[in-house]
Amino acid sequence: MNHKNTPLSPLHQKIDAGVKKAIAEAIERHRKLGESISIWQDGKVVIIESDKIPPLDKDE
Repeated sequence: MNHKNTPLSPLHQKIDAGVKKAIAEAIERHRKLGESISIWQDGKVVIIESDKIPPLDKDE
């Protein structure tokens, strides 16, 4: 069964939104504290320095 094309239930949509918000806030916290983050990109781990992380709020 292919779950990629299955619409999310309202509960799953709320969970998905909450997880995305938590990730964005954690990344922002790293940026503000001057800590790098590690991501998976093109099959390898890439470290992004804090000064290269775009701010969460554009008004900052």
